[in-house]
Amino acid sequence: MEIPGLVEITSYDELRELVPPPLAAAAGKERKELHDLDLQWLDASPFCLIATSDADGNCDVSPKGDPAGFTKVLDRSTIAIPDRAGNRRVDGFTNILSNPHVGLIYFVPGRTDTLRINGRARIVREAPFFDDMIVKGNRPQLALLIEIEQIFHHCSKSFMRSKLWKPETWNPDAVPRRAVISQTLERPDEDLTTLDEYYGPQYEEKIYKVKY
Repeated sequence: MEIPGLVEITSYDELRELVPPPLAAAAGKERKELHDLDLQWLDASPFCLIATSDADGNCDVSPKGDPAGFTKVLDRSTIAIPDRAGNRRVDGFTNILSNPHVGLIYFVPGRTDTLRINGRARIVREAPFFDDMIVKGNRPQLALLIEIEQIFHHCSKSFMRSKLWKPETWNPDAVPRRAVISQTLERPDEDLTTLDEYYGPQYEEKIYKVKY
């Protein structure tokens, strides 16, 4: 796409002309093992985003959520994340089969800082710790086993700018409801009333009952 007036950065030196090197505290905060404070964060976090890419560099980001503490800490450098049944696309898992590198960001609701973990992932179909991942009778069929290579806490600036956790800024009706989006983009042959019912209160009630 041609954009008049666009000036592109194409080298590391050009980038550093605009963005100076990080301060020592930021550059040196990376670790390879979980600190006790990281363990507390994982125990309090009900949600994370997992970034993956395939062998050709095509990227995907997938949300994962369960009750707080859903990430199983196996040791100071190994964690496991349960997978729950969804739309069966398994885009992230497919990427991991050809490129095991993953990046994760863990959120704690109301907190403007985050925890970032980078490492190498494996897809596991059975392990003793699966029994510790049961939620409302649902035992996962798959999990991600992640060997940590880099871990650090991230500051609050982006959350402060976005005011993400401030309810007075929320406007969920600014976009059409989920049923309308689904009918328009995904299920044009289905009735809107049926989709409204599908995405209604029962949707949450059955999220741990469905299988792949």
